[in-house]
Amino acid sequence: MAQTRHLNSHSDPVEEGAQARIHGRPKDACPYPHNSEERASWLEGYDGTPRDNASDWHLG
Repeated sequence: MAQTRHLNSHSDPVEEGAQARIHGRPKDACPYPHNSEERASWLEGYDGTPRDNASDWHLG
């Protein structure tokens, strides 16, 4: 009961990524498929960096 996993349509990938980092899980533990919006959001939460700011350097 100490650890409950909520996997439903209302889950927030950003929050899931942040929680993964807090609990010491590796970055490659992301459960979402490569090149998916959910994966990008999960990694955003894990890194603590909003994509809007982080992706600017990829342009140009």
